[in-house]
Amino acid sequence: MAEDLIPIAPSRDIGHAERRRQRIERLLSVATPLLILAAWEALVRAGLVDARLFSSPSQIAGTFWALAQSGELARHVGISLVRIGVGFLLGAIPGVLTGVAIGLSPLVRAVLSPVIASLYPIPKIAIFPLIMVIFGIGEVSKYVLVAIAVFFFMAINSAAGVLNVERIYWDVGRSFQAGRLRRVLTIALPGALPMIIAGIRLSLGVSLLVLVSAEFVGSKSGIGFLVWDSWQTFNIEVMFVGIVVIGALGWIFFTVVDEFERRFLPWAPGNRR
Repeated sequence: MAEDLIPIAPSRDIGHAERRRQRIERLLSVATPLLILAAWEALVRAGLVDARLFSSPSQIAGTFWALAQSGELARHVGISLVRIGVGFLLGAIPGVLTGVAIGLSPLVRAVLSPVIASLYPIPKIAIFPLIMVIFGIGEVSKYVLVAIAVFFFMAINSAAGVLNVERIYWDVGRSFQAGRLRRVLTIALPGALPMIIAGIRLSLGVSLLVLVSAEFVGSKSGIGFLVWDSWQTFNIEVMFVGIVVIGALGWIFFTVVDEFERRFLPWAPGNRR
């Protein structure tokens, strides 16, 4: 028959091409920052960039090693990670619950959407002085600042994810007489997960940003304090170490979330290949 004449690509070849594509992507993700560092080093050594203002990567690496050996860098990074972790959980959980409620209920959407739309554009670091007045200058104020920043991203993305679930899935749930809670757990949350994961990805980056800003002015520890203190004393190498560590943390956050999404959310649009 004619159908028998149609060539079918072996699944083994498809799997090999997919693995090759993934290896190329990983190679590029590693090679790109290495090329940037090599160009930076070359410019400093050639005297085209003032080493007093822009330390070379080799100088920064030496300072990084010294700070790592002394334990100072690990202490500051550990403190910042704890602040991000606690603040993220405090903001993400109520953010997801609020976003799901907004997506499911027109009444809740009518009440909360204008409030979120009004408060979301306010720079979170701008309200940090008010947060310190209420919660003091200790750890709680940092947790609250991160939680507020995370809450809005998670609420907005969760609501958008629920609202984008195709209507046919809700119709199927009603046809099987699934209760409201069951529809939430089996339709709303799985359908909204790609958007929720996108919210997590954005929230982690924003939480790092607002925390470092808060540590500039309201802390005596943390990676933001390390950068600010080294700038005040014109210790450029230490300042660049802090900046590089912040960038590395952001890259790690994104990589972990991307890998989680790739493994556990195969139905996400970006994973349908």
